[in-house]
Amino acid sequence: MCTPPSPVGRLVLAATPIGDVEDASARLRRLLAEADVVAAEDTRRLRALAARLGVEIGGRVVSHHEHNEAERAADLLEVVAGGGTVVVVTDAGMPAVSDPGFRVVTAAVAAGLPVTAAPGPSAVLTALALSGLPTDRFCFEGFVPRKPGERARALADLAAERRTMIFFEAPHRLGELLAAMVDAFGADRPAAVCRELTKTYEEVRRAPLAELAQWATGEVRGEIVVVVGGAVRGAGLTTADLVAEVLARADAGERLKDAVADVAVSAGVVKRDLYAAALSARKG
Repeated sequence: MCTPPSPVGRLVLAATPIGDVEDASARLRRLLAEADVVAAEDTRRLRALAARLGVEIGGRVVSHHEHNEAERAADLLEVVAGGGTVVVVTDAGMPAVSDPGFRVVTAAVAAGLPVTAAPGPSAVLTALALSGLPTDRFCFEGFVPRKPGERARALADLAAERRTMIFFEAPHRLGELLAAMVDAFGADRPAAVCRELTKTYEEVRRAPLAELAQWATGEVRGEIVVVVGGAVRGAGLTTADLVAEVLARADAGERLKDAVADVAVSAGVVKRDLYAAALSARKG
């Protein structure tokens, strides 16, 4: 007689509210009540959240934070391998996104154990949506280095990034970050500072970086997300620079009209004018 396979449970990354407790999903409530183990970044905050939700946590609660995540992973996966459900939550938002969760997911994947998510609130996506900046292409950069030199180098590496960029920052370092961004990205780069998202005193300030840096010299409180517009290709380039790029692409075999169209769109100039300038330069 064949021995039936051992039951396998699952690891669930569950998003928690970033401010307004009413954003908690019905699935989160059920998972907290039914999971065998709930691994929380801060167990006291988890219990406070459960109390506000009117949910009684049915399983064991363990701490799971940046300082013990690596060593805790083996214990959590042992529960999953034995057929149990382990739910991972952080203080706010989606686990593994600038919060604990990545290491245990990596370990579960390596072990061939099921991993899923109960999606929900995200400060990253909420700030992006409210920023008024392009949302079609974006990147999340999290917290930049605290030391001025390292921070300047990290931002310099992003100066030519064309996607909308999203950052986290502590309120007492916001002014320094924005001033460094002015140096790296330019005073006129559009940006938004999103503060206390979904909370009572939610605020979104949309302005050029220099204006935001000046505002942040005062006292700023709360959870902060900074959204910065991407670099515009061709910004600061002269018509001669753009014509040179068009002709170089044409010499490489690209149709002149196609090269003009692409360069014009990227640089934000009129195609007709750039085409005329390219023809004039080619004849000359």
